[in-house]
Amino acid sequence: MINNEEMQELDYEGQIADESSGFTLLPDGDYDFTIKKVTRNRYEGSDKMPACNSVSVELTVWGAEDQTTITERFFLLKKFEWKLSQFFLSIGLKKHGEPLNMRWNIEGMKGKCKVYVDTYRKSNGEDGKSNKVKKFYAYDENVTTLSPAPKASAYTAPTQQGGWTPGQF
Repeated sequence: MINNEEMQELDYEGQIADESSGFTLLPDGDYDFTIKKVTRNRYEGSDKMPACNSVSVELTVWGAEDQTTITERFFLLKKFEWKLSQFFLSIGLKKHGEPLNMRWNIEGMKGKCKVYVDTYRKSNGEDGKSNKVKKFYAYDENVTTLSPAPKASAYTAPTQQGGWTPGQF
């Protein structure tokens, strides 16, 4: 899948800032994620699976010192209902034991997942490695992640005056 933002042409004198290599491999472990982008697709089918609707979800996975992007593809088939339920439980839209009408306007939502390093053979014959999601944790599972500790903020909330409390009338 082509990322249109990455394929944006630059001017000869255009400004550049990104110094990252574009790829970070996180070690196996449990991580927090944020949903970056959702794209609806149509899977054309194969010998093993019929044509069906699918959804690609781009996750920003937060490591202790770095982050990476993992794209998870969900096939909208009854066979994969368990995986869809696991994902929607992770972001808190589905509750245990209750049905859910899926909705995909979920950019910015957060959850937790187990990530592993997958080794595969590249088309040039070399071995490659990438991160993949092994499991999505339900919103109520007590999981300690390898995500960064919150940084101290220089922001100080203003004190309230006038005898009222925010959110209460």
